[in-house]
Amino acid sequence: MPSLKDLRTQINSVSSTKKITSAMKMVAASKLRRSQERAEASRPYSSRMEEMLSSLASSGISGEGVINLLKGNGKEDSYLIIPVTADRGLCGGFNSNINRETYKFVKKLESEKKKVKILTIGKKSRDFFNKIFKDKIINSYIDLGTTGAGYEKALEISNYIQKQYFENNFDICKIIFNKFKSAITQEVSHQQIIPLDIKISNEEEIQNSNEKENSSIYDYEPDEKSILEDLLPKNIAIQIFKVLLESDAGEQGARMAAMDNATRNAGEMIDNLTLKYNRTRQAFITKELIEIISGAESV
Repeated sequence: MPSLKDLRTQINSVSSTKKITSAMKMVAASKLRRSQERAEASRPYSSRMEEMLSSLASSGISGEGVINLLKGNGKEDSYLIIPVTADRGLCGGFNSNINRETYKFVKKLESEKKKVKILTIGKKSRDFFNKIFKDKIINSYIDLGTTGAGYEKALEISNYIQKQYFENNFDICKIIFNKFKSAITQEVSHQQIIPLDIKISNEEEIQNSNEKENSSIYDYEPDEKSILEDLLPKNIAIQIFKVLLESDAGEQGARMAAMDNATRNAGEMIDNLTLKYNRTRQAFITKELIEIISGAESV
């Protein structure tokens, strides 16, 4: 049976931990609101960009170079996989879910005789895949969460990916990330960004869509191909930026939920230890009283 001193030490230790987890929960909750607003604000812009590219692609534009970002190079032999995690832990299964899903996807591609390269975003994915797929990693980006996900970093990542693509280092690029659903729910999602995975709308679909919005079919100046060549590289940066925002919001939500659970568990542990302490103290006092009474009777 632990001594009263040991129990007091445990209670104090758990109480200190509870204060830390409670503070982390409040910090995550305050960050969550701003991150959620940014993530939700990015969705309409990203969606509208894809709609416009879908409309442009329906015109049957052909060519090489930048146009391949839309329609691909005709091959599916090699993949670039981008797992997006956080730099820090203490957020439940947020990071491990991405690492597990990426591992399974890489193994699936390898079973299909595909070549796989990995670009990690976040310390947790970098550290995980450095242990098992070190030879596949071509680059890593970390510390994105220190100042919040920014478009400049998304643009930097986009430029690097496009450089690798035009050097024929991969055929298809997919991002695996946590899509923000709510403060307590994140969904592991795949998004293909090269070639752009969009539905090519036909003229009737475009007309019907625009009639619903009380607008006309787009007119493009100077021409569709020039605009497409300008928008495609920007779209990749925009999609990456959206993913970073979704992941950041999901991280804060996951951390808030994890710290809330930890705080409640710490409270229950303190209650149990306090009960055990009181019972031990009561037994100790009872034992001393019995000894005193026994000594008095013997006299």
